[in-house]
Amino acid sequence: MLTFKCLSGAALHQYIDELAQLRMQVFRDFPYLYDGDAAYEARYLSTYIEAPDSIIVLAFDGAKAVGASTGVPLKHETTEVKQPFVEAGFDTERIFYCGESVLLPQYRGQGAGVAFFEYREAHAMSIAGITHSCFCAVERPADHPARPADFQPLDTFWQHRGYQKCADLTTTFSWKEVGESEESAKPMTFWMKALT
Repeated sequence: MLTFKCLSGAALHQYIDELAQLRMQVFRDFPYLYDGDAAYEARYLSTYIEAPDSIIVLAFDGAKAVGASTGVPLKHETTEVKQPFVEAGFDTERIFYCGESVLLPQYRGQGAGVAFFEYREAHAMSIAGITHSCFCAVERPADHPARPADFQPLDTFWQHRGYQKCADLTTTFSWKEVGESEESAKPMTFWMKALT
């Protein structure tokens, strides 16, 4: 039975190493194929320690963290995340950005994905002025050589959570992919829903 804990700010320090390992392990698989390193992870995760109104939802099996999900008001995110919304005329003060959700494979199918969204959206709605929630996902071609035969995209799950794909809201993130010698840009598309 998984249990969940919501943390923010300095309370996250004790879990940074575990979160970094989770991200590097889970995102190494398709579709992200992320070849990460602990130093980059520590810098990335510092955003969620320093930004006001950020949240990390941790999933535990006993005392062991087996999954995590992040979120932060969009106005505190990087330019590459905010710029598509600014250019499209959205008010970034009113949008909450859901970062990644990572969960070890053996714990999937137990409701953690739903819980991650519910906790983040409840947190977002507790912040004055927030009216929408969004996230982004990497775009990979159907014939990508690393795509497993049994790969199931999460589009249907996200749609069931009320999110709509916004094909006109796109950006690029750069990371070092498995097999690459340096970082390269990856296309990302945003999904969004109104919070009620």
